[in-house]
Amino acid sequence: MAGLATVFGSGAMTNSIPEIENNDVIFVIGSNTTETHPIVGLRMKKAARKGAKIIVADPRKINLVRFSTIWMQHRPGTDVALLNGMMHVLLKEKLIDKNFINDRTEGFDAFSKSIEDFSPEKAEKITGVHKKDIAAAALLYAKAERPAIYYTMGITQHSHGTQNVYAIANLSLMTGNLGRESTGVNPLRGQNNVQGSTDMGCIPNQYTGYQRVDMPGIKDKFESAWGSKLSDKHGLTATEMANAAYEGKLKALYIMGENPVISDPDINHTKKALKKLDFLVVQDIFMTETAELADVVLPAACFAEKDGTFTNTERRLQRVRKAVTPPGEAREDSAVIMELSGRMGYEMKYYFIEEVLKEIGQVWPAVAGVTYGRIEKSGLQWPCPTLDHPGTQYLFKGGFPRGKAAFTPVHFSQSKELPDKEYPFVLSTGRHLFQYHTGSMTRKVKELNVVSPEAYVEINPSDASALKINNGDVVKVSSRRGNIKIKALISDRPSEGMIFIPFHYKEAAANMLTNTELDPICKIPELMVCAVKIEKQA
Repeated sequence: MAGLATVFGSGAMTNSIPEIENNDVIFVIGSNTTETHPIVGLRMKKAARKGAKIIVADPRKINLVRFSTIWMQHRPGTDVALLNGMMHVLLKEKLIDKNFINDRTEGFDAFSKSIEDFSPEKAEKITGVHKKDIAAAALLYAKAERPAIYYTMGITQHSHGTQNVYAIANLSLMTGNLGRESTGVNPLRGQNNVQGSTDMGCIPNQYTGYQRVDMPGIKDKFESAWGSKLSDKHGLTATEMANAAYEGKLKALYIMGENPVISDPDINHTKKALKKLDFLVVQDIFMTETAELADVVLPAACFAEKDGTFTNTERRLQRVRKAVTPPGEAREDSAVIMELSGRMGYEMKYYFIEEVLKEIGQVWPAVAGVTYGRIEKSGLQWPCPTLDHPGTQYLFKGGFPRGKAAFTPVHFSQSKELPDKEYPFVLSTGRHLFQYHTGSMTRKVKELNVVSPEAYVEINPSDASALKINNGDVVKVSSRRGNIKIKALISDRPSEGMIFIPFHYKEAAANMLTNTELDPICKIPELMVCAVKIEKQA
């Protein structure tokens, strides 16, 4: 996977949003696209109207199922088994791109041996998806001319999330569906500039542009550019920081634009961790639940109150222009960071925010050709290495960065916390259309609160009947970490034995229940699977 690490590690789409309409097969796995990425979802619906076939793999009956040719309702956490079963079919039917594999990849023999015994029958026992549907989905994807895969946090937020991504990459590589228009592997980013933040190095083991901190040549380059000695040690991820604070190993924390008291797993643990800190600073546009715990709150400007660039999910750098003046004492994030840095002994002298973009281009060649003048009216997609480069619509057209992309054998492993007699249900969390993330912005909009005012738990009708729960009843949902009281919504969207709770609502915060188990490679928590019990309240 090293050849694809920059892209899949960053979460960037290999292809572009407009290309979706020209897909002839769209494989959506672990993504409620029409609700969490409605613009992308609209493109998928347009593609379907043009004749595209949609494959949906999701434990819930999401809206996109209505437009699908095949829906595989697999058990939560069994994505690897499902994908391995599909790839076994392709090997058996010889529906692989031998030229692509020979010319542009390595490690295929070891990979193919790893899935020799992963038949659709075996995948059916693990996933609950009928073997005929697994085979049909595999054949539909492999025989298409322009198939693409789309996924989000339903794939990554598992204790084996990295393995899920590897499996998706394997499927794309074995069929040669990378490096061509309207194909590819397309992770959809969950926030308007989260791609830009990771591009800029908000990752604990990488500098700007996904350049590793422990590579001497890279470290030397950044020391020269920044005029300062730098560490070659990996930092902590956000979830690891909470654990370190809880253990007393982390004494101070500076949180910008994030609300972990609602969004992190096991909220009680997160609150205890933050309260153990000697010093907590929160920089945000609103007084969030996390900011309420802070020693110092720095009021920040929102997107409409500052200049700069945002980078979206298709790697497109776009201009953001100041439309209104920040209220009160609120200041632009860049201004706050520069002043804090100066007071701590390192002067950041940027007189215009465009100077930051110029510096980025000096240390990361992929954006060296991007200027404010060039993106005045429309954005440019990285890589864009020179001033006359048009930007890159889709990646890997001429090959992979390391020469050949590597297949990765992936073995199925269970989620860390499965149902048992005491906690017989699987909880999965996520978002819905009308609220966003922890609700710090959207829940201040009256119109949205009229449509979506309160939390709910989706329960399958069979499970509700067994528990004598009616629509609208208040139930207590408990895990090994906590409990919440919440209204029941009887729905056929979740499968039997599964419940779903959107995590936007602090009054019944789903993350009171979720598990802190981490993926050992990328350290993302297993927010998509945990064991719970449901009790009807009087």
